[in-house]
Amino acid sequence: MQPIQVKPVMVTPAANKHPMRFRLPALAVFLVLFASLPAHAASKEIIELQTQVQQLLDMVQRLQSTVDSRFGLVQHLVEQSTDSVNQMNATITAMQQKLNAQSEGTNGKLDTVSGQVQSPNDSLDELKSRIAKLDKQMQDIQAQLQTVQAQSAAAPGGQPGQPGQPGAPDAATNGAAPQPAANQAPPLQDTYQSALRDYNAAHYDVAASEFNDVLTYYPHDDLAGNAQFYLGEIAYRQQKYKDAIKNYNGVLEDFSGNPKAPAAQLRKGLALIQLNQKESGIHELRSLIQRYPQTPEAMQARSKLNAMGVRVVPR
Repeated sequence: MQPIQVKPVMVTPAANKHPMRFRLPALAVFLVLFASLPAHAASKEIIELQTQVQQLLDMVQRLQSTVDSRFGLVQHLVEQSTDSVNQMNATITAMQQKLNAQSEGTNGKLDTVSGQVQSPNDSLDELKSRIAKLDKQMQDIQAQLQTVQAQSAAAPGGQPGQPGQPGAPDAATNGAAPQPAANQAPPLQDTYQSALRDYNAAHYDVAASEFNDVLTYYPHDDLAGNAQFYLGEIAYRQQKYKDAIKNYNGVLEDFSGNPKAPAAQLRKGLALIQLNQKESGIHELRSLIQRYPQTPEAMQARSKLNAMGVRVVPR
């Protein structure tokens, strides 16, 4: 092959107006030189290049397939996690509703049990009162019997019927029965027993009046503490919780040794909880457990605290 001779071209200012016209000979030279290269060399390089490109494409495809597979797996795991979370939320909601229902049921049962426990106590108080009344009647009969026996023994030595002698009526009474005083106190036992009967029959207004009579006329008697407690119970059953707390405080402050004191403190704590004063109510129930740990009222206080999810002993 003979070498190609290229003549130099002089560029003038006028030639700058058509630059592509003067570049074509250079492009022709490049094409001629490329055509002079061996054909097999160009084909080999192209084949290698194609092979590399194909390998790259295969790698990209495999990578894309791997990414799609991993993405699908991750998406599936996310869906499973979402379903698990939703199921867990539903389970927790159901458990919460169940616990709330059980708590309400427990509160109702606790009040019922408290009333059931109190009822035997009321019956026991009534029985004690009757026994005391019978004992007093026996003492009065025995005293009258002794008086009659004394009068019978002294009859031969005196003239019955004369003032100052045994068996004679007192001159001050002239044989007439003594007249009661204008403001005479009602009989304690009769008044208290009547109040208990009216209380158990839910005649709360009448029972409250009779218990107030016991407090008014016999403020230092043991039954006065019971009457104070039942005034609190009447107010509690009528949902007058503030009045109930006031009466329960009367038992705890003025009759601290009364058998009704544990019940009064229990009911006071429950009344405070009914008034949404939970901290004060919890404190009262814990104090009851500490002061009277072996009483049925302490057991009821523990049950109430457990139902509320509160520790019996503070941290």
